[in-house]
Amino acid sequence: MAQLETGGDQGNSKQKKMNARVDFTPMVDMIMLLVTFFMLCTTLLKPQTMEIAMPSDKEDLKDEDKSQVKASEAITVIIDENNTIYYFEGKPGEDVALTPTQYGSEGIRKVLLTKNARAMAQVEALKKEYSTKEVNEKTKAEYKEKLSEIRNGKKIGADGKAIPTPTVVIKPSDKASYKNLIDVLDEMQICNIGKYVIDNFTDDDQALVDAAKGGAQ
Repeated sequence: MAQLETGGDQGNSKQKKMNARVDFTPMVDMIMLLVTFFMLCTTLLKPQTMEIAMPSDKEDLKDEDKSQVKASEAITVIIDENNTIYYFEGKPGEDVALTPTQYGSEGIRKVLLTKNARAMAQVEALKKEYSTKEVNEKTKAEYKEKLSEIRNGKKIGADGKAIPTPTVVIKPSDKASYKNLIDVLDEMQICNIGKYVIDNFTDDDQALVDAAKGGAQ
């Protein structure tokens, strides 16, 4: 700030300039407080992993030691260019032939719902059971745990055995669009598929696609 310094003669008054000095130390403290606030209030996203059990080829294993997923419960979905999608059931082999389908309720969703029919019935029964219960943290946790058991094939049926659920292997080709992959992942949630994985698209997969395209012509 500038101040006026008055001498003996009013006509000869002069202004005395003073250098303004701003202390930024409080600003540093405030920034540190803001950084600490955001660090404490920010929710960090934890990486999500998906458990998957693939069929075992070893014949000498006991039933309890074999993989939980049988070949008959496996389904492979291949995503290709131009919104083209194929699937086949069982383990890959020389006699595998791709079946073309489409996106949506009349395509791959219908295939997955049929494959996962028993688990879907269990999910509907679970929803009905908890629809009359009070919504609180305890019931939410219970519902989430039971839903996970159904989706992952850990729900025990009336026969004392686990209700089987399919294992879906998703293979997008290099020409597939990101949107198509997201659409297939959405179908996993809609159809309550708990065991699925995104796998590499191999030369053998390309040969299957080429054969399917050749057969369609």
